[in-house]
Amino acid sequence: MMTWSDLNLQNSASPIMEQIIFFHDHTLIILTLITILVSYMMLNLFFNNYNNRLLLENQMIELIWTILPAITLVFIALPSLRLLYLLDELNNPLITLKTIGHQWYWSYEYSDFKNINFDSYMMTDSSNPSNFRLLDTDNRMVIPLNNQIRVMVTATDVIHSWTIPSLGVKVDANPGRLNQTNFYINRPGLYFGQCSEICGTNHSFMPITIESITLKNFINWINNYS
Repeated sequence: MMTWSDLNLQNSASPIMEQIIFFHDHTLIILTLITILVSYMMLNLFFNNYNNRLLLENQMIELIWTILPAITLVFIALPSLRLLYLLDELNNPLITLKTIGHQWYWSYEYSDFKNINFDSYMMTDSSNPSNFRLLDTDNRMVIPLNNQIRVMVTATDVIHSWTIPSLGVKVDANPGRLNQTNFYINRPGLYFGQCSEICGTNHSFMPITIESITLKNFINWINNYS
C-alpha cells in the first residue's frame, strides 16, 4: 500500500545523503515562497479592474525583479556548489572496490584482497520471506560501516548506472572507462539500489544490495571468504 511518505526521499544512511536531503528541503522552501509571491501578484492583477499606472512603466520595479532573482540564485548556488565539492571529496579510503556492470548483473572485485570477486544476480526465489522481491541479490556487496569506501565503476558491454539512493550515490558505468565514487555508511543494515540507465531487456532486473556491518565482522567475513 502506497502512502504519502513514499513520495519523499529515502532515509539517509550516509552524511552525503543527509546533505542532499537538506539541500532539497532548502531549495523547496525557496521555490514555495516564490510560487506564493508570484501567485498572489497574478491573482491580484487578474481580479483588479483598474490598471495601476506604476506597473505599466516603472524602472524601480524592473530593478527589483531583476535583483531579487539574482539574490535567490545565490542562495541556491552556494549550497549546491558546496554539495558538489563534498560529492567529489575523497579522504583516505579504507578499501577500494571495483564494480563492473554486465547485461544484466553486477560483478564486484575487492582490489585490496586477493581472490575476492563474485557476480551478483537478482534473487529469483520469492518463496523465501527474507528476500525482497526484485531488490535482493544472491551475493551482497559487504562493506564496513563508519569507514570511507572508494568504488571504481565500469562496464563490459553497454552503459549502466550504479545507484544507491539511500547513500546518495549514482555513477555511470561506461565501457572502456573507469569512473570513481565514494561513500561513508554511518549505520548498519541492508541498502538496495538498481541500475538507473536503460541498458536492455532485463534492465529492471539487475539490483544492487549492500550489506553494512561492523569492522570486526567485516574482517571475519574476509577471512572466511578467503
